[in-house]
Amino acid sequence: MSYSVNKLAPELVAAAESTPSGRLPLSSLDRTAVVRLIVDLILVFEQGVQPAKAIRAALSRALVAYYPVAGRIVEPLPGETEVDCTGDGVWFVQASLDCGLEDVNNLEHPLLLPRKDLIPYAPPDVIEGDLIFMMQVTEFTCSGFALGIRFNHTVFDGLGAAQFLKAVAEIARGHARPVVHPVWSRDAIPGPPKLSPGLPLPSFEAFNLENSVFDIPSDHIDAVKNQFWRETGQKCSTFDVVTATAWQCRTRAICFDAHVDVHLGFAANTRHLLRGLLPQEGYYGNCVYPMGIKAKAGTIAGSSPVEVIELIRDAKERMSTKFLDWMMGDAEADPDKVPLEYGTLVVLDWSRVGFSEVNYGWGEPTHVAPLNDDHNFVPSCIYLQPSKPKQGVRLLTRCVQKEHLPAFTEETMNFVHN
Repeated sequence: MSYSVNKLAPELVAAAESTPSGRLPLSSLDRTAVVRLIVDLILVFEQGVQPAKAIRAALSRALVAYYPVAGRIVEPLPGETEVDCTGDGVWFVQASLDCGLEDVNNLEHPLLLPRKDLIPYAPPDVIEGDLIFMMQVTEFTCSGFALGIRFNHTVFDGLGAAQFLKAVAEIARGHARPVVHPVWSRDAIPGPPKLSPGLPLPSFEAFNLENSVFDIPSDHIDAVKNQFWRETGQKCSTFDVVTATAWQCRTRAICFDAHVDVHLGFAANTRHLLRGLLPQEGYYGNCVYPMGIKAKAGTIAGSSPVEVIELIRDAKERMSTKFLDWMMGDAEADPDKVPLEYGTLVVLDWSRVGFSEVNYGWGEPTHVAPLNDDHNFVPSCIYLQPSKPKQGVRLLTRCVQKEHLPAFTEETMNFVHN
């Protein structure tokens, strides 16, 4: 059965009061090439009372404190990206669908609706890459609604975007202003040495990657943590367990030759390393540093989970020193570059950034899911919270081609059911 969406024309929502103008610098972490992208995301809520009206009004008031978000990204000189605080506003779209959330499987993956129906787009004459944030509220006949957002990673990391969404939600629930005061402070982060100009861009090889979703229950994660503790006398994190599992299952499924190098890439949160430079809370810029691990395929496929976790933990420990060296100007400590090839897996942990805690007054979202599922340049795996009331981690994977999907599914399910 097909359903039709009724989308009103996008409108600009400006701050409810006058706000400062002028240009604000971005940090060296905001300006790295890996964050020059727009992230699409949906949050699904079971109920709401005129949510579009309530969220639009709260957005306007939140933009008073978060006035840079209503501005535009400019690049007066190559690589010198800034935010121009124009006060132009955020594009907002109100939409409705002639069905209930249950009719479309609560927008679980795979989506039963086109993603373009659920996320906002600016008018055709607007350059979307200059925008910082867009929002769409789609109301369903069951009183539920979906919040579709698009944020520019150049200005926010995941924690920062969630902080802004929570601020809008706090105002919608009746707060006069955001509970956590936003802080810009981009100039507090030191600028590492300029990379030499004129380097050729990497050539991208596209892969035909398949989407799949796996829920890993928390008791299975805890069992591996306990095994790690028994064998090493140390603790490991949920991230360590899930990353080792995904990397190992994928490597085994593809059956690389044992001597081939396989790579793992992940974005490490560096907020704890910047405590002396940034305030305790409120900073919403990028604090992510790309890390990479290289190992032989035979090592990853043939090792115990504990041994793979140790590789990941070693890289995380190395990151602290490497990041601080990079910040202090050591050109040798450049962020790791993982090759964009089929032997690489990039993992992103979105399970604890805060999107699942956004509450506009009618409860937290039943689930959150990114919608950037059309890229084919790097095999990836995103960690999310599973739909309530499940406990554990949901793996949203786009990391194997069709011929390897059955083996990857079998390897992953063997872990889940062991």
